[in-house]
Amino acid sequence: MPFVKSNPHAPPRFFEAEAAGLAWLAQAQPDGGARIVRVESVGLRSIELEQLVPARPTPDAAAEFGRALAVTHRAGAGEFGSPPTGWGGPNFIGSRPMSCQPETSWGRFYSQQRVRPFLEIAVSVGSIDADDADTVRAVCELLESGPADDGEPARRIHGDLWNGNVIFTGDGVVLIDPAAHGGHRETDLAMLALFGAPHLEVIVDAYDTAFPLRTGWRDRVPLHQLHPLAVHAAGHGASYGRALGDAARHALDTLR
Repeated sequence: MPFVKSNPHAPPRFFEAEAAGLAWLAQAQPDGGARIVRVESVGLRSIELEQLVPARPTPDAAAEFGRALAVTHRAGAGEFGSPPTGWGGPNFIGSRPMSCQPETSWGRFYSQQRVRPFLEIAVSVGSIDADDADTVRAVCELLESGPADDGEPARRIHGDLWNGNVIFTGDGVVLIDPAAHGGHRETDLAMLALFGAPHLEVIVDAYDTAFPLRTGWRDRVPLHQLHPLAVHAAGHGASYGRALGDAARHALDTLR
């Protein structure tokens, strides 16, 4: 029996967007990329996926996943912000709309499409105080001026790679619920670290061996966590607003 996700109030093309992201990520599977949940069918208000049976996470499965994620990232994307190839509809992270407008600069893309929009929602609902919001805006100004553009090309990223979307099964890790787009590969790894993942260091070590990360990547983790923290501050309260402010202060130290 397939697993059915449904929402009678889903925005137009919501589930089609999910299916497009899954299909794009799955294109890397034949080359050893991360396994992606199979789509059985998709409609306006629902999507049917293969049924996954969770299993106990193991170090071997975690290492295999780290190597496979590196292959998926290497598959690349047209530009930062590029949506899944062939998809011209809306994009989402969770249930929130998310811009995907191709951009040559990662810093401009990340600031203008991944941090600022969700920051301003958090400000409007009172989830972040004025000082912390100003700190985030200061990071965005620096991002837009170019110091974070490190020459790394746009990668094919999952975009919402928190622990709940990384399913350990008897056949290894399977990824679900993407917000897939062309992004910086460190963003996926930073999201894994933000909410925790079983055997995280094993995943990262295997990834780094397969696809070495640029020196200082650990110092940049808070920078790459600004997006998921801003999304959560927009919808889940002041604790995430405070965490967003803390991450922005660390990011400022990294960028200056």
